[in-house]
Amino acid sequence: MTFSERFIEVDGCRLNLRRGGSGEPLLYLHGASGAPAVLPFMEKLAQRFDVLVPEHPGFGASDEPGWLENMHDLAYFYLDVLESLELRGLHLVGSSLGGWLALEMAVRDASRLKSLLLVGPAGISVPGVKPGDVFLWSPEELTRNLFFDPALAEKMLAQPMTPELLDVSLKNRHTVARLGWEPRMHDPFLRKWLHRVNVPVKIVWGEADKILPVAYAGEFKKLMPAAEVEIIPRCGHLPQAERPEEFCDIVMRFAGKR
Repeated sequence: MTFSERFIEVDGCRLNLRRGGSGEPLLYLHGASGAPAVLPFMEKLAQRFDVLVPEHPGFGASDEPGWLENMHDLAYFYLDVLESLELRGLHLVGSSLGGWLALEMAVRDASRLKSLLLVGPAGISVPGVKPGDVFLWSPEELTRNLFFDPALAEKMLAQPMTPELLDVSLKNRHTVARLGWEPRMHDPFLRKWLHRVNVPVKIVWGEADKILPVAYAGEFKKLMPAAEVEIIPRCGHLPQAERPEEFCDIVMRFAGKR
């Protein structure tokens, strides 16, 4: 499946956007590692949906705007993106930091959304549960902690780190720190507004997630009782990368019912 790549400008910020496929629109919001390439799960979803994969402001080839201070800024920006692209009936999929962003958008304005699918989302704290601290781990530790299958981590670590990739990695890490340094990777006010999410919600979690333990899924279920929860066994923080076929089946079953 061929994806186009272009820059769009919204609120004075140039956003790198990949887009491919046809059907109902599906916007994928990436996590802290960015979205440097079209991955197999994106190609699979593009067989069914019009898939849009932007690089967030401050990530990858997108601009690093001075106004970006917190996740609230990013949520309002993406609501403007939806308006600019005239997207309606949208399936919004967010992973980790992108899941947190999707929730911040949905509590503010879900009028353009048809469904919300969250993959190991950050955004809340869970009493008695300690998440992994992505800011204290080395890049190698972080990579190893992303997956249940160590072979996937080894494959990623074996890829050569070019100066260009290093620059992008540092840019991404700097932006993640701007958004989630204090308090660590959550918004203390988000949980009290989750009842405003008024579209169907699916929460997907890897059972062996070392970044955000699977207990987070239960806490989100308490806060959004109508949400569906699916736990994927023998899977880490990135089901879309570690179990792409199963992940895509979940998305297609859930979004296909809407």
